[in-house]
Amino acid sequence: MYTTPKKLLSDGFSNAKTKKNDLKTFILYLAPYNQNSKKINICPKASKGCAASCLFSAGRGAMSSVILSRTNKTEYLLNDKKTFIEQLAKEILTKVKTAKKKGYKVAFRLNGTSDLDFVYMLKKYASLDIETIKENAVFYDYTKILGKVKKYIKHPNYKLTFSRAEDNETETLEALKLGANVSAVFANNLPKSYKGFKVLDGDKSDDIMINAKNVILGLQAKGEEKKDKSGFVIN
Repeated sequence: MYTTPKKLLSDGFSNAKTKKNDLKTFILYLAPYNQNSKKINICPKASKGCAASCLFSAGRGAMSSVILSRTNKTEYLLNDKKTFIEQLAKEILTKVKTAKKKGYKVAFRLNGTSDLDFVYMLKKYASLDIETIKENAVFYDYTKILGKVKKYIKHPNYKLTFSRAEDNETETLEALKLGANVSAVFANNLPKSYKGFKVLDGDKSDDIMINAKNVILGLQAKGEEKKDKSGFVIN
């Protein structure tokens, strides 16, 4: 069972990294992996290392009230997808309207703790094509789905960064060859390069990926990631 939440999007200022963004950012957080009553995996390419060290357990995500809220939103999506997406579209357009009125641009990360194709769902279920609002809004995400990177690599308003894991080395290199950014988690100090590609500090801000091109976004291990032994975290 679920209750319809008053809002789906969270203000990025509550996140340690997104609050550093140049753009005012809004994030959609769900309960990741298969943490729902239907046991549907909403992170379909999550590796064992990724699932074990998910940031769902980091920071405010470790608070029971936050977990309950994210789980409730997930149940809402899985049980009434159309209504959920319609509400999401309405919230997005409200934020965009405010940004346009006040003269600034907003960013949206709809996969804060999931890996779903919200760009497709917004268009299908709510008739919202995010390309039509690119003057006042930009969308970005991390993904472990190489097919999604290929699908949106040339999209004018959706920037995807492929997430490296312990079991997707081939896909990681292919994403880099396509010209995409790749994120990688490191245990210690970030190297200057990885696999021959420049490494930027991906923890400086969350929206760094929007303007970066064909680089490694290095992330420091956090939360449960610090205990990783799978190879998800690079030593």
